[in-house]
Amino acid sequence: MAHSSNIVLIAAVFLASAVEMVEALTIVVAAGTTRGWRPAFEGVGAALLALAALVAVLGPAIVTYVPLSALRVVIGGVLLVFGLQWLRKAVLRSSGLQARHDEDAIFARNVAELSKTGTGARAHDALGFTVAFKGVFLEGLEVVIIVLTLGATAHRLGLAALSAGAAAVVVAAVGVVVARQLSMVPENAMKMGVALMLVSFGTFWSGEGLGVHWPGSDLAIVALVGFYAVLAWLSASVLKKASRDVQPV
Repeated sequence: MAHSSNIVLIAAVFLASAVEMVEALTIVVAAGTTRGWRPAFEGVGAALLALAALVAVLGPAIVTYVPLSALRVVIGGVLLVFGLQWLRKAVLRSSGLQARHDEDAIFARNVAELSKTGTGARAHDALGFTVAFKGVFLEGLEVVIIVLTLGATAHRLGLAALSAGAAAVVVAAVGVVVARQLSMVPENAMKMGVALMLVSFGTFWSGEGLGVHWPGSDLAIVALVGFYAVLAWLSASVLKKASRDVQPV
């Protein structure tokens, strides 16, 4: 049972981290190609140091001082909020009511904005550094939240951190290979998977914190993923049919 829970935990953290890192990579590549790679990499390094310090401070404090039952209720609620937001967007994209996430379009927009700003060498370096730092730090902050919430609640903080690290290595390798062709990464499908896992973990841990005894213990997480997957598919199907049936005025 614990083995199944660990697999779901690894998959959830890996996919969620990969999604955020793809978005950060898009910004870094745009900054590097337009403002220079040195300031872009310096911004990445500074952001990673800031995030590492955040994890080092918050991780042990959460695990040591917050009661497990309270942690599960609070974090379960946070995961439900995150997960439902992601799931809503994923369902809307699947139904065609919202445009799919397009990393190539985001890259082009970032390049256009960076290319028309600043002319001097200092402005060149400062802007590239700032854009890369902001992109990596903000996207990385979501990764930190996911690692801390999922890892601390399951008492598998180290496992969650390793999974996020593996995602970083994979995304970096993909970035080196495909460079600007970031639309090759199936981010929309990954976001649907992440949303399902976050909502499932949130439901499971909120229930446990409130004293619910789930049938099958940790295996209930797998059942919840399946339940929400069917619900999301039905919702997308209904919305897609409804959008086709709507007649233009």
